Amino acid sequence: MATLSFLGIILASYLLYNFYNPKPALFCDINDKVNCQAVISGSLATFAGVPVALVGLIGYAVILFSSLTERKRLALFMSSFGMIFCLRLTILEIFFIKVVCPVCLTCQTVMLFLFVVSLFLSLKKNGAD
Repeated sequence: MATLSFLGIILASYLLYNFYNPKPALFCDINDKVNCQAVISGSLATFAGVPVALVGLIGYAVILFSSLTERKRLALFMSSFGMIFCLRLTILEIFFIKVVCPVCLTCQTVMLFLFVVSLFLSLKKNGAD
């Protein structure tokens, strides 16, 4: 979980850096339908006035903390929230703005794996009691 969380922190930091950078350096801008710029500078870039990348960065950091301190409930809660949050963004990207952000999809995949691992650990712990 720590490795996946750290990967998520790197991805979210990259998106947050480019959110605030007036001249973003985006390696994932392939064409009009596959790019990060449309997502990090468009209507999906913020949630309740907070950059979505910052929400992700904080979420991954909390999951990292919970994995290092073996707080399985916190990890399960945060990864569940992260899954729902990422899934919402992915659906909005595909169906609302009709753009796919490769880095965002990678974040979704990392969060999916974090959710599965935290669910497994939580069930394993509860089964042993």
